[in-house]
Formats: sequence, structure tokens, C-alpha cells
Amino acid sequence: MTGFAAVVLTGGAARRMGGVDKPGVPVGGVAMRDRVLAAVAHADPRVVVGPPADPPPGVATVREDPPGAGPVAATAAGLAALAPGTATTGGDLVALLAGDLPLLTPHAVDLLVDAVRGHDVDGALYVDDTGRRQLLCGVWRTARLQAAIDRLAGRRDGTVVGASMRALLDDLTVTEVTWRDAGPPPWFDCDTDRDVRQAQEWIR
Repeated sequence: MTGFAAVVLTGGAARRMGGVDKPGVPVGGVAMRDRVLAAVAHADPRVVVGPPADPPPGVATVREDPPGAGPVAATAAGLAALAPGTATTGGDLVALLAGDLPLLTPHAVDLLVDAVRGHDVDGALYVDDTGRRQLLCGVWRTARLQAAIDRLAGRRDGTVVGASMRALLDDLTVTEVTWRDAGPPPWFDCDTDRDVRQAQEWIR
């Protein structure tokens, strides 16, 4: 599967893990950030939004302004770093992903891409076993995601600093995708040390 971009957000504070560089924490010997980038190796371009790191060749890095301004500001910075015209071309898609998804796979991303292409929707998100949407594990029509950022900024005096992902995505139409394949859930994110240990067990 080709024809989509990827924006990976890696700038969270990781307060529940003592403020470590959470996406840099290894799972199965590989940093979570690098596992996510490997899952979207077939995306072009790929952009990491967060603190300086050492990304693989061909991966651009940017930072939200100001640093720590939240996931919506990071999303806006990531979209701005895509190839010129990407965010205004209705047929283009972007995978918007957290940097702490160590179980994400290329197949899992392709299922999201297929879900958007197969429906007249703005995007597709994985939902967990309780039906809760995983807001940073999805694929979006780039132009519509950019338009949502612009609308949200218009409601907040021209800024998205500190805005929530829920506020950004509330007025977008979404196809919810449930993981039904064998293997661990690709939407599993690691917010705590216990989550990291669970991911390690699944990968073994």
C-alpha cells in the first residue's frame, strides 16, 4: 500500500513514566518510536514531531511551537512539514500516530488506509476492546484534517496551543476499526512501565 504520508507525535511529557523519553524506550530491543516508523516505512513523506532524536534516513523532524503545546499543535506542525500541496489535495491521506505504539504493524496501518478509501469519511481510527477510540492511531484525509485544525483555531482566537485531540476530531466523520486479526492489538499504547512490560511479553 502506498500513497499516504505519516506524522508521528513523540513530544508527550510521559509524567506516568517519570518524564523519560517515552518513544525512545525499547520494546524488544527497538525504540518504540522506531517501531512506529517501521510500521509506516511505505509512507512518503514521514514526519516526526517532537524533541530532537536520530530518525532513520528520509524521516523529517519538526517541533510544535511552542514545545509542549500539545497534540493538536504537534499535528499542525506535522502537516505543515509535509510536501507542498499535500494538505490541500483532497485525495491524499495521512497516518497520524503516537510514538508509543510498539505493536503497530504495516498491515494494521493498511487496514486503516483501506477503511478510509472504502468509505466517504474523513478518517479511520482503531477502537479498543471497550469501543474507546484511539485518537492517535488513525488515518485521515489530509485536507479535511487540516480544515479541522483551521476551524478549531478559529474558535480559539487563532491558536490550537493546549487544545485536545477530542476537540479537533469531534466534527470529523470517522470509521471505527476493530482489530480482529491474530496477534496483539496494534492500538496498544504504553503510558506506564506496566504497559511496556505487557508489550514486551506480547512481542516475545
